[in-house]
Amino acid sequence: MKHVHLGTLEVACIGLGTMGMSTAYTGAGTDDAESIRTIHRALDLGVTLIDTAEVYGPHVNEELVGRAIAGRRDEVVLATKFGLISHTGRAPGVPDSSPTSVRTALEGSLKRLGVDVIDLFYQHRVDPQVPIEETVGVLAEFVAAGKIRHIGLSEAGPETIRRAHAIHPITALQSEYSLWTRDPEGWTLPVLRELNIGFVAYSPLGRGMLTGSVRSIDDLDESDFRRSNPRFDEVNFDHNLASANEVQAVADEIGCTSAQVCLAWLLTRGDDIAPIPGTKRVARVEENVGAAEIELNPEQLDRLDKLTPVAGDHHNDEQMRWIER
Repeated sequence: MKHVHLGTLEVACIGLGTMGMSTAYTGAGTDDAESIRTIHRALDLGVTLIDTAEVYGPHVNEELVGRAIAGRRDEVVLATKFGLISHTGRAPGVPDSSPTSVRTALEGSLKRLGVDVIDLFYQHRVDPQVPIEETVGVLAEFVAAGKIRHIGLSEAGPETIRRAHAIHPITALQSEYSLWTRDPEGWTLPVLRELNIGFVAYSPLGRGMLTGSVRSIDDLDESDFRRSNPRFDEVNFDHNLASANEVQAVADEIGCTSAQVCLAWLLTRGDDIAPIPGTKRVARVEENVGAAEIELNPEQLDRLDKLTPVAGDHHNDEQMRWIER
């Protein structure tokens, strides 16, 4: 598989997000054995970047990833995230990147993952109560101590990125980016490219709707977090199916799947971008990796760029409070 560069970190052009193996999505946490097989198959196919976070579960997703990579650590660029669980007594759901909390989070992640060093350690959301310089200063100490190799940010805005990078080189920003979510193109990507920071794209498949796998809200369990997502609510759902149908039309022309079209489009956006589609099934990871071989012609790219605009924000109001824009 083709590789890309996130700053100085080299990864395969398609990674694997593991959140849905343990939480949030329909069927999450129901088959750890299949999830581990999926991670193993991803590694067999050349995927290197495996992404998790302490808040997924919480904690159980890191434990699952740790079991899956045991004995194969050298094949993995291991990424996890801190900051959405407070270790200093803040209220649930309030970001905490205070030095004490970050230190506790790192030691917990290392233990759950069963490793001595984390390759890419992200601040999951910017903490408005702690200057970014203070948080990155602590992370720089971890780099010097050999406990992490690279520092990342998630859903940070340009000013925060610049301030963080001035303290210690930032390797990657993780944010939502897809045919449905184009915000980064005018918001953060120019700054990232100026500073040689890579981009890791989460939810590159529109949380499943752009793949055609979700045709009705009734396809989702009552516990599925997408039921609280504005793009899946009853006001916007039918409208958003139109863009999924447009992606499917391109896929039918090529003879591939909608998921592969979405990922192939992202891979045209630059050699400093790595999407991390999430799945808990072997067949899906095989499908996603196949996107690296899909070529979109100029007419197809133009149609995808003009996709019916999505209705609804990409998170609910509570979650959007912690995204810098």
